[in-house]
Amino acid sequence: MVSLKSALVHSARFLSSQNNQTHVVYIRRTLLSRVTGFKRTEGKLITFGRQSSSTAAEKGEDSFLKWFLLLIPATTFGLGTWQVKRRQWKMELIDGLTKLTTAEPIPLPIDPAEFSSLEYRRVKMRGKYDHSKELYILPRSPVDPEKEAREAGRLSSSGETGANVITPFHVTDLGITILVNRGYVPKKKIRPETRMKGQVEGEMEVVGVVRLTETRKPFVPNNDVERNHWHYRDLEAMCQVTGAEPIFVDADFSSTVPGGPIGGQTRVTLRNEHMQYIVTWYGLCAATSYMWFAKFIKKIKV
Repeated sequence: MVSLKSALVHSARFLSSQNNQTHVVYIRRTLLSRVTGFKRTEGKLITFGRQSSSTAAEKGEDSFLKWFLLLIPATTFGLGTWQVKRRQWKMELIDGLTKLTTAEPIPLPIDPAEFSSLEYRRVKMRGKYDHSKELYILPRSPVDPEKEAREAGRLSSSGETGANVITPFHVTDLGITILVNRGYVPKKKIRPETRMKGQVEGEMEVVGVVRLTETRKPFVPNNDVERNHWHYRDLEAMCQVTGAEPIFVDADFSSTVPGGPIGGQTRVTLRNEHMQYIVTWYGLCAATSYMWFAKFIKKIKV
């Protein structure tokens, strides 16, 4: 009996200890599932929580992308507006040059230093040409102001080439010699002996437009002084060759004589492509604005 009683006591203690351990395991599993976001079902772990952090990160990335892409239509709108202002400035500049080249001519100033502020200003003077020291700026095509206004900015050519004839002109009342661009001659008429009727003699009045010296542009050849082939207007070098003062005047069309150079070769038409840029930038602004609206507001896949 004693042995049976002791066996029952030991069994009860063992079962009690097992029940306590089972409760502890259950409590631990419950706590673990609540902390980690997993739930055991039929021997499997199922995730049911802690996904909010990744969703928030994705929403943050979408928000950044949304406002970052909005910079594209905003930038193109700004560029289009800037081109509107540039076009207005260019039109005012062209209008100012046109007024200068069509204004009443003033007498040629005595002081050469005054010419730095008189470019494109019309002047008049009396004197005599020295045809023995002609210079030739080439290749040149004849100026057609109306055509150039229509085709400003295009890479086109009239197909006709020749030269502008630069001739020293002794101004009688001032006692100085200046350089006058008498105008355009075709290639076959560059040599003076081919246009003797145009080599006018005697004193005459010349009206023209003041021009300043030029700097050589990229891809423009250097002037060949020995061959008398000039590719840009270098007043310092030209004056050294002819002995003239550094004053240069483009004779107007009224100076043209039969058989001589064609006057009025002043190019005052400036490139004005701003309207094309305006259409381009505003068009890109409209297109990208619609794509942004469709993507982020209407939620349409684009």
